[in-house]
Amino acid sequence: MTKTPLHTFHIPVMGLAYTIDSPIRVAQYGISSVIALADDDLIEKMRNFYSAKFNIPYEEITQKFHDYRAERITSYLNLVDKIVKEKFENFKTELTESKTALENFMSMLPNTSDIKKGFQNLLDDGIAFKENIQHYIESHLFPGEIDVNIMTKLDKDNFIKNEQLPIEFNDAHAALRGFANSNLESSVVLSAGMNPRLFGYFENFKDFFPNENNELRKKITLKVSDFRSAMIQGNFLAKKGLWVSEYRIESGLNCGGHAFATDGLLLGTILEEFKQKKEQLIQSAHNLMIKALQLKNQLFPENPLPLKITVQGGVGTAEEHEFLLNEYNIDAVGWGSPFLLVPEATSVDQETRNLLMNAKEDDFYLSNISPLGVPFNTLKGTTNEFLKQKRIQENKAGSSCPKKFLALSKEYDPHGICTASKKYQDIKLEELESKKDSLSVEDFEKCKIKITEKSCLCVGLANASYLENDIKIKGQSQGVVICPGPNLAYFDQEVSLKEMLQHIYQGKSVLRTDRPHLFVKELKMYVDYFRNEIESVSEVTSNQLKKWNSFKANILEGIEYYQNLFSSTFYFKSEEEKIKNQFNFYKSELNAIQIPTLELA
Repeated sequence: MTKTPLHTFHIPVMGLAYTIDSPIRVAQYGISSVIALADDDLIEKMRNFYSAKFNIPYEEITQKFHDYRAERITSYLNLVDKIVKEKFENFKTELTESKTALENFMSMLPNTSDIKKGFQNLLDDGIAFKENIQHYIESHLFPGEIDVNIMTKLDKDNFIKNEQLPIEFNDAHAALRGFANSNLESSVVLSAGMNPRLFGYFENFKDFFPNENNELRKKITLKVSDFRSAMIQGNFLAKKGLWVSEYRIESGLNCGGHAFATDGLLLGTILEEFKQKKEQLIQSAHNLMIKALQLKNQLFPENPLPLKITVQGGVGTAEEHEFLLNEYNIDAVGWGSPFLLVPEATSVDQETRNLLMNAKEDDFYLSNISPLGVPFNTLKGTTNEFLKQKRIQENKAGSSCPKKFLALSKEYDPHGICTASKKYQDIKLEELESKKDSLSVEDFEKCKIKITEKSCLCVGLANASYLENDIKIKGQSQGVVICPGPNLAYFDQEVSLKEMLQHIYQGKSVLRTDRPHLFVKELKMYVDYFRNEIESVSEVTSNQLKKWNSFKANILEGIEYYQNLFSSTFYFKSEEEKIKNQFNFYKSELNAIQIPTLELA
C-alpha cells in the first residue's frame, strides 16, 4: 500500500540531543523526524531511560563489546520502533473511541489534506461511525518516519591501543551499520557533503537496493545546498546501484547547526533550478543505477523510483510554507528550530528553553566555536559559553574531551585530536607564546581567541537530554551548547504541539510581530557574510578575487530573480512593497562593499 504522508512538514535533525527521541514523542501523529547517530553514549543512556519508562528489559552494551557502537545504535533504533508502534496502536484506538480525540487530531492536519476531508465526511454521516472510522484509520493512518542522520565527515578512525581498527569500525561506518541492521524501514539522512568511502559502504547492505516489488526497505536522503552537488552525489551513488529517494535542500546560512554557505546562490534560485531540472536529476541517476544493477546481476526497476525534493532553513509562517510547496512543487518543508519551543516534540532542558524564548535577533550569531572549522549557528548566553570563558580566565582553556567524536585533527597525534580539547589548545597556546614578541598585542589576542573559542560540541550538544531527564552527567562541566537557526529570534513562547501545527497549517500565528520574510532574512545574512569575508582577509589572492566576484554576481542575480518573482506571485501581496524595498536596500548594501584589487608587486 502506498503511504500518503499525513503532513507536509518534517522535523529535521537538531544537535545530538534535541531530536534524539522526537519519534517517540510525535511519530504516532504521522510526523516524521530525524535522530542523530553521532553519539552512541547518549544513545545507550536514552535506551536505558526509555526501557525503564516502558518496562522493557534492558542489558547494557558496554564499550567492551566488539562492535559496541553499531550494536548500541541498532538496539536503540529497534526500541524506538517498538515504542512508536505501540503508541500508534493506542492512538488509533483512542481515535475510534473518542470523537473529541478525533476532532483534536483533525485540527492538527493541513486544511488541504484529503484524509482530513475523509474524516469530516465520516463525522458528518454519523451512521455506523465506529466501524467506518476504524476501517478508515487502518487504511489511511501511518506513523511518521523514524529517520536517522549521519554527518559524513564525522568518520573518525578508531584504535585499540595503538592498532588501527578496520575502516568499517570508523564512526560513520559503524553508525550506518547500526541503522542498516535495525528493523526500521526509513531513511538515513546524509549531511555535510561527500564521503566516497562511506558511500561505497552502502553496497554491503541489501536493504538499500530495490526488492522484487521495486521497493526500498531503507532509503537514502541527501542534505544538499545546491543542484550541482545533488547531481554529483546522486550520480556517484547511482553508479553503485543506489537510489537517492530525497534531496533535502537546506539554506546555506539561514539554518541551525553548521552553516555551509553557497557561492552566493540564494535559496529561491536554488529551488527554481531543482524545479526546472528535476526530470534531468531523475533520468540521469536512473540510467546509471540500472547499468550498475545489471552488472551486479541484481533486480532493477524499469521505471525510476520515487524521488522527493524537500526544503528547510528559516521557514516561519503558514504562507511561506504553502508558497514553497506550491511555487516550487516541493514535497515537504522542514521546520526545525521553532520546535525547540515545543516540549512535546523535542528534548530541551528548561533553562535552555527559557534562554531561547527570551533571545532577540542580536543574540543569534554565526560563530567559530565548532572544532570542525565550519561556521556554526549558535546563541549568546549559553551555560557552555559561561563555563568555557571561566576556564580560559583560569588559564585552563580547553575540554577534557571524554567522547572524542570530533578528534579529527592529525596535526599532533596520528590517532586524531579535537581542536576544542585542552591537549590541543595547550600545544597551540605554547606555540603562540613563543611568537609573542613578534606580534602586536592586538594580533596576539586575536590568535589566542581563535585557539580557545572552540567548544566541546560532543558533550555540549548532548547535555540537554541528560538535564531534562535527570540523567547523571559525569566528568568536567560543559553546560549546554544550542545551535538554533536565526529564525528562532521571532518565536518567543513555549507552545503546544497542536498550536505549532496550527501555526504551520492554518496561520494561527505564534510569532512575534516584526519578522522579515524568509528570503529577505537569508539575503541579509549573505550580504553580512560577504562583507565579513572581505574584511577578515589579510592577504588577497587572484583565486579569492574570482570567488568574490562570482559570489557577488550570484547574489545580484538572486535579487533580480526575487524582484520578478514577487511581481508575479499571488503570495505575500500585503507585504509586497515592503519586501521589494528590502531587496533594493540589500542590493545597495552589497554594491557598496568594495572588492579589493590585487596589488602588483
